[in-house]
Amino acid sequence: MPLVKVHLLPIGIYSQKIKSLKDVKEKAVVAVPNDPTNGFRAYKLLEREGLLKMKPGNKLTAADIVENPKKLKIRELEAPQLPRTLPDTTISVINMNFAVDAGLDPSKDALALESKDSPYAVVLACRSGDKNSAKIKALAKALNSPEVKKFITEKLGSKGVIPAF
Repeated sequence: MPLVKVHLLPIGIYSQKIKSLKDVKEKAVVAVPNDPTNGFRAYKLLEREGLLKMKPGNKLTAADIVENPKKLKIRELEAPQLPRTLPDTTISVINMNFAVDAGLDPSKDALALESKDSPYAVVLACRSGDKNSAKIKALAKALNSPEVKKFITEKLGSKGVIPAF
């Protein structure tokens, strides 16, 4: 069972063609991950940024777009391929690990990132019978300490990792 959120490896919106999401033009090409989890994250981020309006639900695909005011052309692709789409798309929604592997710096290059409130944060989890263990409680407290937050921010923040607490 999840006990505490620790950090988030945020999905982000990247572009080689524009510097701001305000510059997304009508019929722009947008690449998103085609797997259910990361596709959902991508569509929710695009919705948060005002580019799309999605049906409510936990599984989202292009078929679940209810408003597309800029008539964006959505391309659902394998997540590891998304960094390679940047020369051919207006924006691509890319998982942090693939962005970093492609030489992108999420803290500088992303036009938008998921917030620390994302439900996809890395968590400390344990068996339900262990949740009241003194050792588990101490570990949970330590992982959500100001010192760990400072470490994540200072040592991992340049890679885009966000404290989730």
